Amino acid sequence: MARKNVTAIAVIILLISTIFLGMYFFTLNISNQSRVGHFRLDSALNSARFQSPVGIFFEPSTPDIYYILEQAGRVISFNNKTLEQKVFLDIRDKVTSGGETGLLGLAFHPDYKSNGRLFLDYTASNPLRTKVVEYDMNSAQPKEKVILEVNQPYSNHNGGAIVFGPDGYLYISLGDGGSGGDPHNNAQNLKVLLGKILRINVDAGTPYTIPNDNPFYGNKDGYREEIFAYGLRNVWKFTFDGSVIWAGDVGQGKYEEVDIITAGGNYGWNIMEGNHCFLASSCNQTGLIPPVAEYNHDHGQSITGGYVYRGKISEINGQYIYADYVTGKIWGLQKHQNSTYSSSLLFDSPFLVSSFGLTPAGELLVVDHQGFIYIMKK
Repeated sequence: MARKNVTAIAVIILLISTIFLGMYFFTLNISNQSRVGHFRLDSALNSARFQSPVGIFFEPSTPDIYYILEQAGRVISFNNKTLEQKVFLDIRDKVTSGGETGLLGLAFHPDYKSNGRLFLDYTASNPLRTKVVEYDMNSAQPKEKVILEVNQPYSNHNGGAIVFGPDGYLYISLGDGGSGGDPHNNAQNLKVLLGKILRINVDAGTPYTIPNDNPFYGNKDGYREEIFAYGLRNVWKFTFDGSVIWAGDVGQGKYEEVDIITAGGNYGWNIMEGNHCFLASSCNQTGLIPPVAEYNHDHGQSITGGYVYRGKISEINGQYIYADYVTGKIWGLQKHQNSTYSSSLLFDSPFLVSSFGLTPAGELLVVDHQGFIYIMKK
């Protein structure tokens, strides 16, 4: 009799577990306990699971198709109408992946519909380096064309975001080279590309030219003319809202920060970490641009930059949405009339938020590094 009771209880527990897992993996709606306010995160892309996704994109000429960036080196296309999933490009044989390395960035050329030019950012080995490359996806067998290579002294802080700006130029984020504390002082050194955001013209030159309005164009001091902004530790994600560049810069041991990037701007690393002198009670802050927002490591430990939201949810329209990879918290950053900023917690999620994306209608997508994509709804 006791054995029958135990068996019955086990069956009930199994059924409850199955129902719970089904709700989690197939419904994938964030629980009410994780929501703050009246927003929710619903599963997107038919609850398809991807392998360590680090980005999601769409190309305007085919708005029903999303392109998911997998860290190991694949780009997966997903048709949101037919639910068909394909390997769009597989370069795993070229990519060194793991930790902060891997296939990290993707950008479609503004004229992709006609020219098929796809740009990727990834880490390669022997020697360890960041590569920005181009593929002609109109070709039957796309081959890699190297645009830029930058040696990496350590495996962390690779940046990796690449974005075409409204000016048609390609912007690239590079971390400070890694280790901790920027031991080579790369971020403040204008003669190296590490710890910077770059801006290049891939529509001219071999393989690119420098826009003549870049802040260090034509300098006589040996500064790299590709540099658009510097003093950055590890901008993992940055995006445009019109002509304004928003970036999340991953902090060292105490503070994560949100920056608005301007041409020639020095964002302070490794003199500052956020609004605070780094490893010093005082420091010379002359000419340094402070973040518009920061949070300490009581709230998270690795910022994931997002987008300024311009979708249908009026309460957060115009807010910059960002997250913390470690804690899963997602915030909205609002600018006030007196030009100050404040953040509100939108979600306290169980996700490893590796990236954000936008639908063609401007709705926000959340990428969970554990494999799933979500969409924010009211």
